[in-house]
Amino acid sequence: MEEKLTGLTSSEVERRVAAGLDNREIEPPTKTVWQIFATNIFTFFNGIFALLAAGVIIAGSWKNLTFLIVVFANTAIGIVQELRSKKVLDKMALLTERKCTVVRDGERREVGVHDTVLGDTVVFSAGSQIFADAIVADGSVIVNEALITGEADEIKKPKGASLVSGSFVMSGECYARLTAVGENSFASKLTLEAKKSKRRGKSEMMRSLTRLVTVIGILIIPLGVAMLFKEISWLGYDYKTGIVHTVAALIGMIPEGLYLLTSIALVASVIRLIKRKTLVHELDCIETLARVDTLCVDKTGTITENKMTVEDVLPLRIDVTVEAIESVMTDYVNAHAADNATMIALKNRFNGEVKKKAVHTVPFTSSRKYGAASFEDGSTLVLGAPDFMLGDDYSLIADTVDKYSSKGCRVLLLAAFSGDPATGLSGGRIAPAALILLANKIRDSARATFRYFAENDVKVKVISGDNALAVSDVSRRAGIGDADKYIDARELDTDEKIEAAAEEYTVFGRVTPVQKKKLIAAMRKAGHTVAMTGDGVNDVLALKEADCSVAMASGSDVASQASHIVLLDSDFSAMPSVVAEGRRVINNIERSASLYLWKNIFSFVLAIVTLVFTLTYPLEPTQLSLISALAIGFPSFVLAMEPNESRVRGHFMKNVLFRSLPAALTNLVMTIGVMVFCTVFEIPKDQMSTVCALIVGFVGLLMLYATCIPASKIRVALCIAMTVALILGAVIGASFFSIVPLSTESALVLTTFGLLSIPTYIGISKLIVIVSKWFSSFKKRFDKKNDGGKAE
Repeated sequence: MEEKLTGLTSSEVERRVAAGLDNREIEPPTKTVWQIFATNIFTFFNGIFALLAAGVIIAGSWKNLTFLIVVFANTAIGIVQELRSKKVLDKMALLTERKCTVVRDGERREVGVHDTVLGDTVVFSAGSQIFADAIVADGSVIVNEALITGEADEIKKPKGASLVSGSFVMSGECYARLTAVGENSFASKLTLEAKKSKRRGKSEMMRSLTRLVTVIGILIIPLGVAMLFKEISWLGYDYKTGIVHTVAALIGMIPEGLYLLTSIALVASVIRLIKRKTLVHELDCIETLARVDTLCVDKTGTITENKMTVEDVLPLRIDVTVEAIESVMTDYVNAHAADNATMIALKNRFNGEVKKKAVHTVPFTSSRKYGAASFEDGSTLVLGAPDFMLGDDYSLIADTVDKYSSKGCRVLLLAAFSGDPATGLSGGRIAPAALILLANKIRDSARATFRYFAENDVKVKVISGDNALAVSDVSRRAGIGDADKYIDARELDTDEKIEAAAEEYTVFGRVTPVQKKKLIAAMRKAGHTVAMTGDGVNDVLALKEADCSVAMASGSDVASQASHIVLLDSDFSAMPSVVAEGRRVINNIERSASLYLWKNIFSFVLAIVTLVFTLTYPLEPTQLSLISALAIGFPSFVLAMEPNESRVRGHFMKNVLFRSLPAALTNLVMTIGVMVFCTVFEIPKDQMSTVCALIVGFVGLLMLYATCIPASKIRVALCIAMTVALILGAVIGASFFSIVPLSTESALVLTTFGLLSIPTYIGISKLIVIVSKWFSSFKKRFDKKNDGGKAE
């Protein structure tokens, strides 16, 4: 550095914090306690429930307020769970807060990025994300502003140049003075503007649930008014009976626990991942993980350990000795910062006496594929990828490079250069001097990790900046399937070739950051759900492009910030458990959601039927409360926490609907049948209501039994417990749950329709499977025909 920078004093920092000139977050990482209580209590459906409760109170039917028990329980569980998760997440936020190096009172010190203030002097180096607007006070860096501008160009920032928040440092080191912090920084303004104009899209599951809740919320009010009018004006019931019947119909339509179940299951999943040293930035990515069928990884830090070692030095000329190469390499590495694994390995190996001082350096970048140093005696050395540096002359040493690449070595070429390396290598002559062989040790856990993905229908693609043959060999030894299908990305000079290669090849070598992004985009375009792991600045564009991105905490700050998930231990072997957790929670939510939806579908259609045909609604709120709690609510929470590692397939709402329809339609057919039978044979309405309630409860148990297939000890115990509880509730709490003693005729009706409901449920289930297969086959033929038409 050219000058001594003292930075701010401690007292100046305190004054600026007091004046609000600190780099505080524009949004707190978690809700406040008040926000947690408010968002759980003041919900749309809680408002509907409050109106229904008011109606029941006016009617004087106090026992029919039992549905409020479920409402209070749901609200309390939501509040407790969010408070618990807030405690865990706040603690984790402290542990994982990004740090930076500042100069204060003339000394370097490490502070959290949100503890910096306006005017602070910050040290930025390779891999750092620029978290606030700044001006370079000393030194020089090369930055990438792709996250801001969308352009992947590397821009040099000398002293006096502006640094824009949201960009990141590719190479070099500088002191920079912060000129805009907090909400005044460029990145924060963009964020706030984006929040005003467009909300971030939700995952398919949450989007489907939100749409369902919205539709129900819109329909429930006019339907409720029509139901109440029918009960009182058309059927002639008093207002008390009319209100009770209407409330029963509306309660059955509301999925009171479904949204809560989903939120709690996802939050519980996040906490479970945190305990496994995995930080989740976005809740929705858990669903994406469950759907992943393609995993893209880098070689270094994923298949191999981050640490590299120099294996050997191979002179390329007989007049050049190993000792001479070691001497000039010592001069070369002394001129460069140890800002990546390769340079650290080189500095560890070439640590002798420095004989020449560099007057100019060109740092290595992933797009340039070489670095350089010019010395005071006029000589220039370049070090980088042999094939990039030599061009057409690469064939002279290709066999030697391939020999060592096939053994998994990374091969660098050291050469003298006669031109200005900052403008490229085409303007001067290259004189090859030696090959430097480096290697990473394959992680001990790599083979087992990739075996897991192979067994779980996830294809692994290796995308690296290294030699394709070397990456292929390492991938093969790590147990990655089809690792022999490799290609040099320099052959992929068009988007069409990239799209074709993305499907055909497993290993990609010599990939630039922009190509890496295009490969991810091509895989997504082909219909794959893609996860991407990375740890360097060259991975950022691809990480942003992937459906789900995973960063190693030991890598660059910007990679961690750009990713959905961060592996805090930087251990790729944790990925199977992360993917398995995503699958577990989403599969279980899908299964549990079907338990809720059958009641909603049944209640909605039954309400329409009774409205159209001017029939009395046969069920009461207390009866539905008993069924909801024991055939739906409690079982759904138990099932939502079970192990389940199958890859999530299909669309969430379609899957849930198909699972829900058998119970919904069976209940609808049986209930209408009971109503018609009881009307014809003049069975009292209170007995008809009891028969309908018991039939609905029985079919609800059938749905629970089907959901618990294949059976396990926990599932069998759950089914037995819920069956016994439902029977005891109907017997012991008969008067409370509006269950009246049945006459002989009513008992026969119950037995007959109860027995009929079993084959009806089985028959409808099989019919739905047949229709589903036919529809899928028809859709495939239709899509194929359309694709053929387009092709022609």
